[in-house]
Amino acid sequence: MTMGMDHTGLAGREMAKMMEEDIRNKFFFSLLLTLPILAYTMGEMWFGWMLPTPLPKEWILFILTTPVFFYGGWLFLYSSYYSLKSRKLDMSVLIAVGITVAYGFSVMLTIIGSHESFYEAAAMLITFVLFGHWMEMKSRRGTTDALQALFALVPPQARVVRKGKEELVPTADVIIGDIIFLKPGDKVPVDGQILEGETSIDESLVTGESLPVAKKSGDSVVAGSINQSGSVRVKATKVGSDTALAQIVKMVELAQNSKAPGQRLADKFAGYLVVLAIGSGIVTFVYWYVIAGQPLLFALTFAISAVVIACPDALGLATPTAVAVGTSLGAKHNILIKDAQTLEQVSKIQAVVLDKTGTLTEGKPKVTTIKTVKGFTEEDALRFIAAAEAKSNHPLSSAIMDAAKQKKISIPSQVEKFGNLSGLGVKATIVGKKVLVGTVRLLESNKITIDPLRVEIETMLDNGQTIMLLAIDGQLKAVVGAEDPIKATVYRALEKFKELGIETAMITGDNTKTAEAVAKKLGIERVFAEVMPEDKAMYVKKLQQEGKFVAMVGDGVNDAPALAQADIGIAIGAGTDVAIETAKVVLMKSDPTDILRAIRLSKATVTKMKQNLFWASIYNLLAIPVAAGVLYPAFHIALRPEISALLMSISSIIVATNAVLLNRAEKDLVTV
Repeated sequence: MTMGMDHTGLAGREMAKMMEEDIRNKFFFSLLLTLPILAYTMGEMWFGWMLPTPLPKEWILFILTTPVFFYGGWLFLYSSYYSLKSRKLDMSVLIAVGITVAYGFSVMLTIIGSHESFYEAAAMLITFVLFGHWMEMKSRRGTTDALQALFALVPPQARVVRKGKEELVPTADVIIGDIIFLKPGDKVPVDGQILEGETSIDESLVTGESLPVAKKSGDSVVAGSINQSGSVRVKATKVGSDTALAQIVKMVELAQNSKAPGQRLADKFAGYLVVLAIGSGIVTFVYWYVIAGQPLLFALTFAISAVVIACPDALGLATPTAVAVGTSLGAKHNILIKDAQTLEQVSKIQAVVLDKTGTLTEGKPKVTTIKTVKGFTEEDALRFIAAAEAKSNHPLSSAIMDAAKQKKISIPSQVEKFGNLSGLGVKATIVGKKVLVGTVRLLESNKITIDPLRVEIETMLDNGQTIMLLAIDGQLKAVVGAEDPIKATVYRALEKFKELGIETAMITGDNTKTAEAVAKKLGIERVFAEVMPEDKAMYVKKLQQEGKFVAMVGDGVNDAPALAQADIGIAIGAGTDVAIETAKVVLMKSDPTDILRAIRLSKATVTKMKQNLFWASIYNLLAIPVAAGVLYPAFHIALRPEISALLMSISSIIVATNAVLLNRAEKDLVTV
């Protein structure tokens, strides 16, 4: 394992590099021998001159072509053998048929003493196809440069504290629970949690956050980020292939290796095209030799040309190259798309359901208002609520804890019978008193009236504040209002959704009044409020039943069912592991405008797929009749096998180049 990363991914990249180098070497070897083959054949055919030879020309061509056929063409012969063995017709079968027919007939003709041959066709077909495959692999490997750069973010060594002493160990040897000491300027080797110290961490290369993030004890750090200011001790929580960085790389690799629906159709069509190509070669030969009564070599020339030019190599490259470029481009801009099918389907989004907390808002609420009944102070309210919320993971709990810390309030430690009431609040026994902290619904379900603070509660809700009520021994004592700032980019994103005709809806567990106040401020007309976590998926399904292709955007554990229910689940990167695992798209920067970038990327990629599929299909369907000699009787237009090989390879190069041009969409991704 290198740099603590995954064996399989690294080995796969090394193998891909070795395969690319092998094809490159075969190409240059074949090209080196094909050039004199062309000089011997084309020189005489096109220019009327002939190179001096110590042996008859056909034997020179035999000597030059044989190593090209067996070394350069071995890849296709070997692949076709296993394809036929598994009863599968693919491009390797067609290429193998083309080069074997051209080479085999040429050898036969040479042995019987004929001066005619197709050696140049076999050599050129092998050379051009190798070049096309080399270019394809170069473009595919080029799309993984960003992934390789991510691996380089992880330092080769880590400073680990063992038995009270610091020692440098390979990052691959770090285990969960190890204590790592980070100095200013150090790269973080693994995912972990800060135990001691305060610092700021530059996470821009991993998460896309442009500004350094302040970190203190209890905060998490991710592998590949850079410690900037302070010295801290970090406990390793995830190592090797489990780190967030390794998961990002794995996700992009899986996407690049997956097949889009369009590619499955292309693969099926390619199989039929192989049959069509071989069949057209046979029919062409029979027509010219048997029906038209042309010489054997004349008929063979057209037959071999038809087989060669029909090779569906371009069809096989049509969508994989576009998918590879598209997923890589997305990763470059911190948009991770899990598979090719998702990349294709994101362009179909008609409605977007946005979770409020953490998606539309920063997810870091602050206490702004505290109202209490007579005889009960703000300090008392914070003391009891903080004690009850200490064990909760609700976003408001951290706001309460911060407020209590700022006011230097001592929090009771005698907390018993704690219970988390999903979607409603919490209950606990604190210093012998029965305490409820949560929503209006929680108090009403326990038959506790809110009349003493009803006016204050209504005012807070009208102002869009999220409220938390405190009841002690069956009596309302206080209400706390908190505000969660709306993300700066949300307004721009919602404006663009309207321009695209995409319906937006907000879903939240907040009180209806609070939700409607926030929605009004954002211009969102459809609001699902007071939704229990387990019911979020039901509201997504409701939109789907209206005939809409729905995307759900969320960041919490309670969003996971809705993310799974949606046609496209989109997780905000700052969210939980469960949400990210369930979603099909992950926005690492937690920026809502990245939803628009994902849609634009999907549309651009789908356009390239369609262009490539159209070009590859039409090219083959039009080229076969021409190669078979349809134009020969009227215009005397004939394509020799070597020219057919050149044209076939050019079509593959055009398709690969067109996919690479997808990088031009980067400007649209940046300027949303």
